[in-house]
Amino acid sequence: MPSLTATADLPPAYPSRLPDLVLIGVTMIWGFTFLVVQHALRWSGPFAFVSLRFATAGAIALLLCWRELRGLTRTELKTGLLVGSVLFGSYSLQTLGLQLIPSSKSAFLTGLYVPLVPLFQMLLFRRRPGFSAWLGIVIAFAGLVLLSDPRGMHLEFGAGEWLTVAAAAMIALEISLVGRFAGQCHPRRVAVVQLLTVSLLAALGWQCSGEAAPQWHPVLLLSLLGMGLATALIQIAMNWAQKTVPATRATVIYAMEPVWAGLVGALAGEQLGMLAISGAALIVASVLISQLGGRRSH
Repeated sequence: MPSLTATADLPPAYPSRLPDLVLIGVTMIWGFTFLVVQHALRWSGPFAFVSLRFATAGAIALLLCWRELRGLTRTELKTGLLVGSVLFGSYSLQTLGLQLIPSSKSAFLTGLYVPLVPLFQMLLFRRRPGFSAWLGIVIAFAGLVLLSDPRGMHLEFGAGEWLTVAAAAMIALEISLVGRFAGQCHPRRVAVVQLLTVSLLAALGWQCSGEAAPQWHPVLLLSLLGMGLATALIQIAMNWAQKTVPATRATVIYAMEPVWAGLVGALAGEQLGMLAISGAALIVASVLISQLGGRRSH
């Protein structure tokens, strides 16, 4: 009869689903903070808000792990600078695109990051997703298309469209890079570098664009504090979870963000049509498919 110690050392029959649940929680926070950002931008320009939001997040992350920063490695520093720069690029390109095209078209084109992630995985890192991962990606993208309701949308491409497609590519690149380097980095240390990099680059964008200074209002201050805390926790959680969650499966989970945003909008009184409900159902189904496929693959 095996001893209790030997039994405790045996590997679990199935891999932990905690990282996947953490990423689902990340998308829930993203969805619930959409209205916060929308209201906060009444008193601040986009570059100023991003800079202050990520500066707050960086400060909170510093408080959480200031002792651990002594062990910051060159790999973590380079990874944080690279991912932070890509993250800033996605924010900037999407913001610039939104000034030229409707938000509905922006949402539709931004969804292109979902099929781009497995392509980047193959081209950059020679990682070929399995069948269940591809199936989840296809279903998630179909759900995003339905959620964005492209009916009546003109698909001619101008500067705004290309900027938004570039933003989608940057989002896909960020997810791929985090998946590639997360296993080599301490999640909290690299998060500090990422957050402060975004804040610094956004501050430069703020100055170069000639954007007006924020109008200090209690709602803006509370939004910056709340969004800063949420952003710090999200970045640390993503870096930790993607140590074990493949980038393609993480992408399917991240597609849950507009589902939560739609739920928040519905609770706030917005009407959801059958097309949007069908899209949300497809996204939920894609997450379940990716989970079952991931479990069988281990």
